[in-house]
Amino acid sequence: MQGTGAMKPPPSEAVLREGLVGAMRAMDAKGLNHGTAGNASVRLGDGMLVTPTGVPAARLTPDQIVRMEAGGATAPDALKPSSEWRIHLGILRRRGDIDAIVHCHSRYATILACAHRPIPPLHYMVAVGGGASIPLAPYATFGSETLAEAVVDTLDGINAALMANHGQIAVARGIEHALAIAEEVEEQAALYWGTLAIGGPRLLDDAEMDNILSEFSRYGQKR
Repeated sequence: MQGTGAMKPPPSEAVLREGLVGAMRAMDAKGLNHGTAGNASVRLGDGMLVTPTGVPAARLTPDQIVRMEAGGATAPDALKPSSEWRIHLGILRRRGDIDAIVHCHSRYATILACAHRPIPPLHYMVAVGGGASIPLAPYATFGSETLAEAVVDTLDGINAALMANHGQIAVARGIEHALAIAEEVEEQAALYWGTLAIGGPRLLDDAEMDNILSEFSRYGQKR
């Protein structure tokens, strides 16, 4: 008899495609994205599934999701992948601990990104990104290999970052969790923006953030 702690089989490609469509529509519904901005991906074998470029979330369908091999190849009849596919593939190559990525241009995170302001430890929920602060990846032209390398390096060991003059990115084991992180990053960005208007935040110190990160590692359901 199989125990209750047995590992679940990985989701099918069809389920993953539906999940990406749902994530893109949720980003619009939650105000994290608009128009054709933003993108998302999930690991599939040695490669990934990634959202196509130029397709609004409201019109996106599972069959339009692009399957990309580990080397970056796609099927001849596939739609053109997101212009940021290099970021997604680079993160998945570097980070064996994550399987899903969400990138969006949410308003407050993008305001801070355009001001080159990482999010400091003003609130304990900053730790949702996996570190004591939410860092800023340096600017490079969208879609470039330089930008991909900068974002991959910035996300080394953490789960969220701002992208200078661009937006934000969040990673997790599953697409719903990545989306939840992106939503919390936007909330923390809004809080920081608000405190800057009234003289700036009183920050939590390193010792307290270490304690919070330790607590976060034990928080919630683990299976």
